[in-house]
Amino acid sequence: MTGAQSVVMLPKGWSVILWDLNTLLNRRRFMSCWPVRRVPLLTASIGALMLAVVVFPYRVLLAQRALTRDAAVSSAMANGPRSALAAVDLRGAEAALRAARQWENPVLGAGYSKDAPQQHVSLDIPLDPWWIRSPRIAAVARDQDAARLRYLFATRSLAFEADTAYTRAQLTLARRALSTRGARDADSLLVLARVRRDAGDASELDVELATVFAGQARNGASADSTAVQAAVLSLQSLMGLSADSSQIVPSDSLILEASDLATPVVGGGATRAFVSATASPLPIGAAAHDVLAAESRVLAERRRRYGSPLLSLGIDSKNPGGPGGALPLVGIAIPLPIFNRNGAAVMLARAGLVRAQAQLAVTRLETTAALIAARRDAESSRTRAQRSAALVASADRIAALSLLAYREGASTLLVVLEAQRAARESLGQYLDDVAASRVASSLLRLLMTPIPEPSL
Repeated sequence: MTGAQSVVMLPKGWSVILWDLNTLLNRRRFMSCWPVRRVPLLTASIGALMLAVVVFPYRVLLAQRALTRDAAVSSAMANGPRSALAAVDLRGAEAALRAARQWENPVLGAGYSKDAPQQHVSLDIPLDPWWIRSPRIAAVARDQDAARLRYLFATRSLAFEADTAYTRAQLTLARRALSTRGARDADSLLVLARVRRDAGDASELDVELATVFAGQARNGASADSTAVQAAVLSLQSLMGLSADSSQIVPSDSLILEASDLATPVVGGGATRAFVSATASPLPIGAAAHDVLAAESRVLAERRRRYGSPLLSLGIDSKNPGGPGGALPLVGIAIPLPIFNRNGAAVMLARAGLVRAQAQLAVTRLETTAALIAARRDAESSRTRAQRSAALVASADRIAALSLLAYREGASTLLVVLEAQRAARESLGQYLDDVAASRVASSLLRLLMTPIPEPSL
């Protein structure tokens, strides 16, 4: 930039004005100024330059911070917007259990009559007999157990989504690095084709082919860069971070780990037996608690056919012409099952039991099928990743040998382009298989999460 000043733009609108000291000192009006006036100007210029050199890289480093997989999952479970929603049903179940255990408040009554005794004070206490109270509390307690298992499954599902989003971000980063390297190699091949054309060893067709290949490689690198930003922003949303700009960079490498190893699938019946013997999926456990809660509700509604009695305690006083002092009053009220015997409530509870049993059967079938599919996907994706790893090494050797042969004039450009394309596709397929293996293994661990033992 020409003129008396240069501007360096910093993030979020910061700007540092760097004055051209030679121009300032050569101007007559500044040379004639009092030296004390020039010292603050020089100090401000040096300070602004140091601010531009120090603060700018510091703010860039703060804009994107390295993040491990465990840190991303922990942040999503602690700060993610969906973590609070997962606890709503659990808190509601805890409140329902507390309401089921509470006792009804007594009713205090006072009256006056002209008949003796004239003053009446009574206290009506609703009774909650154990044969009604016990199954009611048991039903709500089973609902709380089911809500606890669903909350645990929801949190594990949130961790699985964060882990999957992290894997996708890793995949896009690896693909961007691959496409960037491919674009760089394509540019080098274009330069080599032009050199050979100028030397008379290649035709104009080779240069055009290399130009098209380099352009396609640059377009692929640009598309992969856009995919990286989208994947990182999706991960930030799960973590509860702002999704307007990229703030994190996955630091873990996308490699095939030993923990991704899955047990081979040995057949339909044997697999179902293995699932039933080693896994206690949380959805099945929650559905089983729903059935137990429905059974307790049916029992409670049956015992409520005769209703709950009411105990009355009172005192009558002010008895003119009769015995003086307070007269105690004790009574009990029992509902009479004349018009109904709670049949509608019993039918409704039985319908809920049938629904819970059907839902348990459906959940068991769907969860077992999902477990079998997850085990199959984990095994097949790992096998593909291991096979792709061997193909990548072979494809890289072919690409290097073809480029060497073309440089020495022993091969054509088409052979080099095809070899480089095959190498790039092989490495891309390997990355896809590794990412699919990690996702499938994470899903398998989610579905096979055991039911925790109840705390004493």
